[in-house]
Amino acid sequence: MKNSNLTFTNIVIAITVLMYIIQLNINYGTLVLGLNMYMFYEGFWWQPLSTMFAHGGIGHLGMNMFVLYQFGNAVERFRGKTTFFITYFVFGILTSFLSLLYILFIDNQVNLIGASGAICALLGYVALIDSYQRKGIITWILLISVAPLLLGLPIAWYSHLIGLVVGFLGGIVLKKFNL
Repeated sequence: MKNSNLTFTNIVIAITVLMYIIQLNINYGTLVLGLNMYMFYEGFWWQPLSTMFAHGGIGHLGMNMFVLYQFGNAVERFRGKTTFFITYFVFGILTSFLSLLYILFIDNQVNLIGASGAICALLGYVALIDSYQRKGIITWILLISVAPLLLGLPIAWYSHLIGLVVGFLGGIVLKKFNL
């Protein structure tokens, strides 16, 4: 009997929740696991990956994992584990490195945390392959990127937009390999 809940996406969600608990229980966990200038100053080379597991609170974690559950499982079910891995982790890490350019050249006081850059990369891929959802996805990403700014909330809008573009353009490459 196949257990449909044991997907790669759901394992990633469980690991993310575990990493959030670890983040809360280590000194300066948000700075150590987030993406910031300590990558250069202290040699925290793991940050482009670990930032995808660090979150700013239970609401932030819950919202990101809800969206990942929906779209990650759909990509995994219809396109396979390999495509999910590439669109979430490879495109997510690429999004982290491109977001690091923003941190490096525009605002070096930023500590980037959360899976939303990687999730937006996943959504960029979905927007490419599913034209029915494209307008909704783009509208949603613009909304979650701009509305919090208007309310004065500190949000990594640039990471959302970078992720969307990376996922969309990376999806064009994946289509050439039938992924």
